[in-house]
Amino acid sequence: MANRPESEFDRDGESYRAAIEDSISFSGADLDLFTRIKAELLLDLARREVGAPEQLAFLDVGCGPGETDRFLEGRVRSLTGIDVAVEMLEAARRRNPWAAYREYEAGEPFPCGDAYFDVCFAICVLHHAPEEQRPAMVQEMTRVCRPGGLVVLVEHNPLNPLTRKAVRGCEFDRGVELLGRGDLRRLLGQAGLAQPRTRYIEFFPRDWGLLRRVEARLGWLPFGAQHAAFAKRP
Repeated sequence: MANRPESEFDRDGESYRAAIEDSISFSGADLDLFTRIKAELLLDLARREVGAPEQLAFLDVGCGPGETDRFLEGRVRSLTGIDVAVEMLEAARRRNPWAAYREYEAGEPFPCGDAYFDVCFAICVLHHAPEEQRPAMVQEMTRVCRPGGLVVLVEHNPLNPLTRKAVRGCEFDRGVELLGRGDLRRLLGQAGLAQPRTRYIEFFPRDWGLLRRVEARLGWLPFGAQHAAFAKRP
């Protein structure tokens, strides 16, 4: 695109993973654990709310270098990722040649047709977007989601002090405003999605089967490192 402004994520695309790893190093876990938990959340919500994930088309809004998408390979019918950062998209294509990636400009409509996707998700994206652009982003997610499909927003939980510590220590998150559960529910409601629900995730920085089973029962407890809000399109 002509005269497209360079973004911070373009300039630092190759250092993205290293920056995240550094900011969460105090937890004793690596980025893959937290990413896999979010991927499993998406698959579980899709299975419960829409249908078998392997038969569904997913859209990753603000996909970055495709970290989450790695854990969806072979488990969904198709995946499309969109982002405003060219360097991030190039990294995503190298990492996930099985998926499709497209560039779009901030504040512009998504490069996707109406009612095409079964599941549209945005993971830790909205807190990077200017506040005035967030409603339009969620409205676009709703537009490209088919009736009966699912829109999922995942963000850092501002109620968790360790999450706030990690955000302060990450160069990509400096100065951002974290969104609470009410903020996400309000954005879904403004997009015309009724009865949004929420779930807290990432309580334990260890990949132990027992802890994962315990965590599955703690979605109501507002102490997870991150939280999700989701709703079906009428």
